[in-house]
Amino acid sequence: MIILTRFFFHYSAYISFKPTLWVISALFLSACQTSIIPPQTANLDPYDSIELVNTPEDTAKSAQKSEQPSNQISYNSKVDNTPSAEVLFSTTTPSVIVTDPPPESAESIAEKIANNNSLAWSELDTESSTSTAADLLAEAYEQPEPVTEVKITTQAIPEPVLALEPVPELDLWQLTVANYGLGHVQNPRIDQHYQWYNKHQEYMHRVTTRASRYYHFMLHSALAKSLPAEIALLPIIESGFDPFAYSSGRASGAWQFIPSTGRVFGLKQNWWYDGRRDIMASTQAAHKYLIQLHKMFDGDWLLAIASYNGGQGTVLKAIKRNKKAGKPTDFWSLNLPKETMNYVPKLLAVARVVAEHAGTDTLNSVANEAYFEAIDVGSQIDLAQAAEMANITTDEMYRLNPAFNQWATDPQGPHHLLIPVAHLGTFNASLLDLPSNKRVSWERYKIVTGDNLLRLAKRYHVSVDLLRTINNIDGNMIWAGKTLMIPVASKDAAAYTLSAAQRVINRQKQISQTQASQRVEYSVKSGDSLWKIGQKYKVTVTQIAGWNKLGSRSVLQIGDKLNLWPRSSTNKLATAQRTVVKKLTYKVRSGDNLSVIAQRFSVTVKDIQKWNQVLKKYLQPGQKLTLYVNVTKLKQ
Repeated sequence: MIILTRFFFHYSAYISFKPTLWVISALFLSACQTSIIPPQTANLDPYDSIELVNTPEDTAKSAQKSEQPSNQISYNSKVDNTPSAEVLFSTTTPSVIVTDPPPESAESIAEKIANNNSLAWSELDTESSTSTAADLLAEAYEQPEPVTEVKITTQAIPEPVLALEPVPELDLWQLTVANYGLGHVQNPRIDQHYQWYNKHQEYMHRVTTRASRYYHFMLHSALAKSLPAEIALLPIIESGFDPFAYSSGRASGAWQFIPSTGRVFGLKQNWWYDGRRDIMASTQAAHKYLIQLHKMFDGDWLLAIASYNGGQGTVLKAIKRNKKAGKPTDFWSLNLPKETMNYVPKLLAVARVVAEHAGTDTLNSVANEAYFEAIDVGSQIDLAQAAEMANITTDEMYRLNPAFNQWATDPQGPHHLLIPVAHLGTFNASLLDLPSNKRVSWERYKIVTGDNLLRLAKRYHVSVDLLRTINNIDGNMIWAGKTLMIPVASKDAAAYTLSAAQRVINRQKQISQTQASQRVEYSVKSGDSLWKIGQKYKVTVTQIAGWNKLGSRSVLQIGDKLNLWPRSSTNKLATAQRTVVKKLTYKVRSGDNLSVIAQRFSVTVKDIQKWNQVLKKYLQPGQKLTLYVNVTKLKQ
């Protein structure tokens, strides 16, 4: 049609009947004009009404949001007398917000059309048709409706969320079992020890209760070094988690270091301080020693643990003998001292009992929380004073810091104290308010004729070296009339419940209360030995060593004082009865007095007063008394 029209206009320029041709051209073009068919609707059936929408649900949602733009373009055309054919194109994009652009003038739209042939309007060939097209489009641009692509979205059905129960937190014994590394070893030598520990559940409960102060540090220290968790159970075998334990072989502390091995691993030992009983220092030393032994025995933990008890030399000799005899060299095949032969099976037996009873009442449950924290106090401090600053008992201060032998920390250090986490704030606040020169009490002593450093050291419970150091004394000479500065305890000696001196005194009182014989104080003479003294008083070397906190091989010094409870033919019956002396706690009843109680339990009033030193003049109903009673003498 365009080609015919152009040809007609071109031809009319050369003929003479131009006005007539112009009229004919106008009529021709008018007859050829047809209505504009909207895009994408030319093939639609005029009798059908068609909606193109996403889904019925989308249509419903669009109907509910009446305040938002419709996003629909509707075309309505009629052909002759046929019913209305309405075509609805609907798209919905909820996440897109469309705003109406400002209206444009006809001139600007015309300029845009002239420069944009992509609109595909055929009238752009002449200026007049361009103006007409601009007028037609101006109305359409007044309220433009954005058309976007049809997007079909599907909504995934969420999977049901299962409510998970919180995972219970493991206590320290359960955490130990979860980190076992020695494997499940089966051997008859383990079974006999397993049966004993499993039978004596009250012992396991008592031991694990005693461990509650220390075990978090010991276990986590082992795990931090990638050691098998069974290593943390070794103090049960060594000391029953008693940091004050002392063996006849002179081993001391929870990990039972002998003096020489302790010094090799940096555990300081002097009058003030014994690092073998220091909870942190001895644990670190034990782990270091075990790691060295583990490397020495090519990664065999059982041999390493056996060497920790019997010494690596003993184990190496046993291995050498087996190699020479063509025998296996694993732990179970070695011929070792009896104690070492039982040491490893005991540990494995305890590990089995812990595995079976963790989380039950047999073991005292210990939460996986730190019990103490080390605080650097910077200088020597009185332990009773430190206990008051932390608002704990002196007994608890010593149990957390068992390495300190005396009433104060070592003047030369270490200067750290283990304080319960729950009391850190109280202790730190008190420490800030206490200057260094007030942390220990001092006495100005004027030397008199006859004084010497040794005598003054014993009187004030300090060391001679400390007196020398504090007062800048070289040698042992002091002069009457001069003054010495001497550190003194802030409280009576009995207040320092677990100092080395008080432990010996308490031990001797306990022995006196339970032994039938009377205590004898023996002064060591030239040529004496523990064996000779034992023969003389009919007691064993082990008894003498235990009574006096000595090693069975200790070298005696002339003049040393030993406490003995000798046996004789006159007290054989009493010695036999000694095994049935029981410690009782008696609750005072209304009408009781010391004489009545003494007569009832076949003891003396003086005994009751000795056993209960804090007794007041009058007894009160409900008051508790400690009694040591020979049950064979109880009146029926």
